[in-house]
Amino acid sequence: MSEIIACLEENPVIAAISDDKWQKALESPVQVIFYMSADLLTIEEKVKQAHRAGKYIMVHLDLASGIGKDRTGIRYLAKCGADGVISTKGQLIRFAKEQGLFTVQRFFAVDSSGAESIGEMLRNTNPHLMELMPGVVTKVIKRYADSGMPVIAGGLIQTKSEVTDALSAGATAVSTGKPELWYL
Repeated sequence: MSEIIACLEENPVIAAISDDKWQKALESPVQVIFYMSADLLTIEEKVKQAHRAGKYIMVHLDLASGIGKDRTGIRYLAKCGADGVISTKGQLIRFAKEQGLFTVQRFFAVDSSGAESIGEMLRNTNPHLMELMPGVVTKVIKRYADSGMPVIAGGLIQTKSEVTDALSAGATAVSTGKPELWYL
């Protein structure tokens, strides 16, 4: 698990993609793919393609089509060779950790009360990484990065300066669907 975090420290941009950008992500220098449009019928082949390209693949379980949002769905992803899962749901993060998968818990920091509740949720789930959305909220990134929890900044990141701002605020990595930023 720590090799994924080490990989992100060296190459901190993550390709957060759907199928339309799949090939571009495989050909890019990013090392980690957040797969946002996983499908029961194609996930096993997508995992093989990602691994052949030397990439880690994290499946966004909340958005997956045909894959159960339960222990069985997570066991299926583990059987397919997925490296990890992304979810906003604490119970799915706990199930994935039971299966030995890398976990990224996604949080939406849309207001101050929402940002305050994140700490309690983290204590209950203890994911490997947290992803704060939107990724341009450097105050919240700094707060959690200073606590020792590795942070991925994701969402609404469209420019190089937004990437550098998030990393300067303490984020370990940045996830973006913008191919131009995968080459930073």
